Amino acid sequence: MQIEDCPIIGVNVRVWLFWAYLRERKWLSYLLGCIPVTVLNVFQFMNLFHIILSGGTMNKIIIDGYFTVLYFNLVLRTTFLLTNRSKFEQFFEGIAAEYAKLEKRNDIRLLLEQLTRRARILSKSNLWLGAFISACFVTYPLFSPDSGLPYGVYVPGVNMQSSPTYEIVFVLQVYLTFPACCMYIPFTSFYCTCTLFGLVRIAALKESLERLHQFSSEPKTLLAKVKECLQYHKEIIKYIRDLNELVTFIFLLELLSFGMMLCALLFLLSTSNQLAQMVMIGSYIFMILSQMYALYWHSNEVLEQYSANYHSLEKHFRIHHIRLDDNGPREFLHPEWGLHK
Repeated sequence: MQIEDCPIIGVNVRVWLFWAYLRERKWLSYLLGCIPVTVLNVFQFMNLFHIILSGGTMNKIIIDGYFTVLYFNLVLRTTFLLTNRSKFEQFFEGIAAEYAKLEKRNDIRLLLEQLTRRARILSKSNLWLGAFISACFVTYPLFSPDSGLPYGVYVPGVNMQSSPTYEIVFVLQVYLTFPACCMYIPFTSFYCTCTLFGLVRIAALKESLERLHQFSSEPKTLLAKVKECLQYHKEIIKYIRDLNELVTFIFLLELLSFGMMLCALLFLLSTSNQLAQMVMIGSYIFMILSQMYALYWHSNEVLEQYSANYHSLEKHFRIHHIRLDDNGPREFLHPEWGLHK
């Protein structure tokens, strides 16, 4: 199964393939997408420093600072993806291979289809939500009294408010909002869908453990099945570890930067007296909180499902000792139905 054909991750993978962030490098796609967005972010930083040094208003600093941080984060995400594309491709190939195996299991197929549907809805709704909020970003200046650009930029020696410079830059920023959205949103959706697939794998392990009692009269078969469960558990641990390696530091930087911007936006919201500005600030805050909430929710769901599986198996097993480290002895579950070492 090709990674773009794997239903649970296909939506986000196809977006990345379209912009050539996976597999083949296509410089034309980069010239139309991530490269001009990166250049835009450089001009955003120049504009932010210019406003601070020239004594700009707190309102202007916070709004322009928010977009500068937002675009910096999406450039950072894409740069990390491009520099680690082989790791991402290998990770996706592992998901596609395991998905094909789980599809053949009748005991887990219903849950797999349910979480796949949820993952696809989540990925598509995130893209639509990102497109809607991005449309709000670029249309807000049309209703603002200062008639500024969607994203504040500064180029030394160029007057951004003069015609036709203003119109040209405005149209370019409207266009760049689309590839910028595709650089940011799929990364969050990718993590959420991968955690959902982790839930499927945990459920598959649970089903395998609950069927162990069927082999209580066949010690050799039982031992082989226990070893299979242990091996599959190790694979789940590796899956979570690999996923964490792909996202942890990126999300840590975003937590710090967006946490700072959230405080600034809340301060600006409390001092604003323009309805249009209050609505836009509210949408900025909503975008930050929705991203943070989505990441936390799905991470916590994996932990809860793992703990729930442990407690649900207590009615089948009497737990004596579990050792899953590689170096020490491995004593598994000593069940009520008489499994011995």
